[in-house]
Amino acid sequence: MDTLISLADGFQTALTFENLLLALLGTFLGTMMGALPGLGPSNGVAILIPLAFTLGLGATPSLILLTSVYYGAMYGGRISSILLNIPGDEPAMMTCLDGYPMAKKGMAGEALSLSGIASFVGAFIATWGLILLAPQLVKFALLFGPAEYFALFALAFATLGGVSSTNQAKSAFAAMLGLGLAVIGVDTQTGVPRLTFGEVHLYDGLDFLVAIVGLFALSEVFIFLEHRHGESSASGAKVSVGRLTPPWKMVKETTPTMLRSSFLGFIAGVLPGAGASLGSFISYSMEKKLVDRKGTFGTGDPRGVAAPEAGNNAAAGGALVPMLALGVPGSGTTAVLLAVLLSLNITPGPLLFQNNPDVVWGLIAALFIANFMLLAMNIPMVGLFTRVLMIPPRILMPIVAMVSFVGIYGISGSSFDLLVMIGFGLMGWVLRKLDVPLVPIILGTLLGNTMENNLRRAVTISNGDYSVLVGSPLAIGLWTVAIVGFILPLFLGRFVKARMHARRDDEGSIAD
Repeated sequence: MDTLISLADGFQTALTFENLLLALLGTFLGTMMGALPGLGPSNGVAILIPLAFTLGLGATPSLILLTSVYYGAMYGGRISSILLNIPGDEPAMMTCLDGYPMAKKGMAGEALSLSGIASFVGAFIATWGLILLAPQLVKFALLFGPAEYFALFALAFATLGGVSSTNQAKSAFAAMLGLGLAVIGVDTQTGVPRLTFGEVHLYDGLDFLVAIVGLFALSEVFIFLEHRHGESSASGAKVSVGRLTPPWKMVKETTPTMLRSSFLGFIAGVLPGAGASLGSFISYSMEKKLVDRKGTFGTGDPRGVAAPEAGNNAAAGGALVPMLALGVPGSGTTAVLLAVLLSLNITPGPLLFQNNPDVVWGLIAALFIANFMLLAMNIPMVGLFTRVLMIPPRILMPIVAMVSFVGIYGISGSSFDLLVMIGFGLMGWVLRKLDVPLVPIILGTLLGNTMENNLRRAVTISNGDYSVLVGSPLAIGLWTVAIVGFILPLFLGRFVKARMHARRDDEGSIAD
């Protein structure tokens, strides 16, 4: 009952003209970002962070805008997958398997609309899962002491590569690099500058937002400059949508698929490091085993579109659970959202629901609103979103660069921060060429100081006895999960990712 009262208060916060307008803007921009191959939710949210801060929005409006972008980008990833067989991001890869064959049969509009409905079902169930699970997880998290929090952060770093990771060494290197960046600045306990090299601008440490916009948004611009003579794969493509609404029979037949995939995807999203890619893959694979008795998956079966779309959108909602309840992001995009919360002086974790109930419940209510907006927007406006695929990078990338520079300067007013952002952009460009994941770097920059403080606090309380880090059953459990989560991808990661790519390639060739 208390949960429903809190949710009602959240709707009271979210149902204002400003917040509704921001939700509409976020869903529209997010869908456009998601439709562009290669950008995806993490980049989409990172690119628009400066906009939220430049507009001078408060905590709740900023989060409403950016989470609407998050949900919108998850919706939008299906557009290029279905029409061009080019995944907008990795979670949308499985949508190509049956979405593109449906488009080749002249059913592109039906596939797009069906995927929009499946996305709505997945996100709707995940939002209810967030409401029911997060407060319970908060009660559990109140048992945590400094040693348990240190183990929890170690778990986040160990599992962030996810089961789909193929190179844990690179993930570990990225995490260590992020932790190294986190110690830059004045030590809060001793007052000694660390790694500042006499530069006073670094005494306060590195700004999260500068690092994120540089690593994600600006590195995308540098990659474009490297390949500036090429146009996007979508440029010049002739896109035929056809009928915009799926027949009722198709919706009815795919409804059980949507429900099953939503529950699977939500569970995958809540697990640290699993994310939407695994949610999409598990949902498609499980549905294929359950219902594909005639071997129609991979040839344009509507259930093969509904399953991964419901799964990856449910996983996107599920990833918000550990971020809000524990302060540990469940995916790359929630790591970016975590940085926004910290920049707004809001600390995610067990006390968030007590100290900032208006923010968290307003955000949850806005997720419902954004989800309904996306459903209403995606069917009649699908023709408009497909035209986004025609935008050449030579027009898009200067806009991304302009938003990044103007936004960061508007936030800090410091030309030094612009130089730091360029440095992070170059670093992101090099790391992406080397296939080093960027998300562990962001997580290290975000959580490094908190992790260090909890380590120091735990050791101080125990008078220098480091065994306190494994001194409780909860801490031992967290360390066990962390070790298993780091080792498991070494054996399963290459297999899972290879299966994802192989299934797309094999079934795509069958469809051709």
